[in-house]
Amino acid sequence: MNSRQTVFSNLIWRFMERCGAQLVSFVVSVVLARLLEPELYGTIALVTVITSILQVFVDSGMANALIQKKDTDNLDYSSVFYFNVAFCLVLYAGLFFAAPLINRLYGHTDLVPVIRVLGLTIVVAGVKNVQQAYVAKTMQFRRFFFSTLGGTIFSAAVGITMAYSGFGIWALVAQQLLNVTVNTAILWLTVGWKPQRIFSFKRLGGLISYGWKLLASALLDTVYLKLYQLVVGLKYTSSDLAYYNKADQLPLLVVENINSSIDSVLLPVLSAEQDRKETVRDMTRRAIKTSTYIMMPMMAGLAACAEPLVRLLLTEKWLPCVPYMQVFCIVYAFYPLHTANLNAIKAMGRSDIFLKLEIIKKIISTLLLVASMGISVYAIALSQLVSCVTSQLINSWPNRKLLDYSYLHQLRDMAPAILLSLAMALCIRPVVSIGFSDWTTLLIQIPAGVAIYAALSALFKVDSFRFLLDVARKMLAGKHSRG
Repeated sequence: MNSRQTVFSNLIWRFMERCGAQLVSFVVSVVLARLLEPELYGTIALVTVITSILQVFVDSGMANALIQKKDTDNLDYSSVFYFNVAFCLVLYAGLFFAAPLINRLYGHTDLVPVIRVLGLTIVVAGVKNVQQAYVAKTMQFRRFFFSTLGGTIFSAAVGITMAYSGFGIWALVAQQLLNVTVNTAILWLTVGWKPQRIFSFKRLGGLISYGWKLLASALLDTVYLKLYQLVVGLKYTSSDLAYYNKADQLPLLVVENINSSIDSVLLPVLSAEQDRKETVRDMTRRAIKTSTYIMMPMMAGLAACAEPLVRLLLTEKWLPCVPYMQVFCIVYAFYPLHTANLNAIKAMGRSDIFLKLEIIKKIISTLLLVASMGISVYAIALSQLVSCVTSQLINSWPNRKLLDYSYLHQLRDMAPAILLSLAMALCIRPVVSIGFSDWTTLLIQIPAGVAIYAALSALFKVDSFRFLLDVARKMLAGKHSRG
């Protein structure tokens, strides 16, 4: 069983890794956005629609099966490794030869080499995938910290240098390809596990029987998310797609730091406790309460500060992305709820339920997309908000029986964070209208928002506020005792 200290230690390593990587990526995205035109970002986004869908076959299903299986051994890891590498080579070969067709579909004249070079990320990720599963299974999340930061920093330096040198779209391509390549190389050198010359179709079949449902679920989810980008890119302009994507990236930058940290640590921890229903329920409840307490004010604050923040960081040319960003802030504020519910379902071994949920959600969301696509890009963004609400209900429904933890109970646990975040945002939003400079506006809004949220949390004795203070005190006490 994982002790509380081990769980929090790995959560902190994962959180540090995500924060470090996202901070560097954020700086790089700001620099590149100021150097390059929105149309170039729209072009890359069109290519990544295809590569992201293929990436699902690398990142999902089998890795989760390795983590969820109780008695995973070297034969399991090695069998999945060889299968993954071979499958990724087949995927890349298909993409390589389909590049001219994709180019014609998009109506471009110069995407073929971009598709073929950027597609190499699929092969590299196939080499890395099992190493990642091994790190997660054995709770060695500090390995992610060094590999991710190494890849992010190196690729950032190369990407910015190429952008300044006038390489245009190839600066974005090089950044993405080098990021995953260096990340993989560091992980390969530092993680203790290496594939052996052993393989078992029987073991592989057992893992596939669990993993294929998660793979299908992830594929549905990715195709659905990329479908939004594809519709915007094909029905509207490349600039519209760039604004839509950039609006999504900024709140996602904040969300990934917290949500991916919780997601990657929570699944192996819950899987280890899958036979103890009450423990899984209590851990799921704590994950929802704590993560939403942190996420909600960040998203509410970002929505309130969106206009001066975009103008200051990305310049006036990116201001059309502000309305989309405010919608996405609301969508992402509830992501911890999805993550905790779905991880509980996966940890209980119910990948069949997981797949059914994804099918239902994607049917509803696709209908919403079809209804909105002819109206405007903003209507498409709003359809994601409606989809978010329906997905909350759908994702939480199975845990009403699996864990005796219904959506109403979950909503009650989230209510303090929702209400306090809304109050904080309403207090700081009027500052934008006063007429201060962007720097001054943000320097007033951000500290005021933090102070208001903390004061209201203390005043109303919010459980998650006291929980985080207690964890911080214990960690400091442990640090002092070791010193």
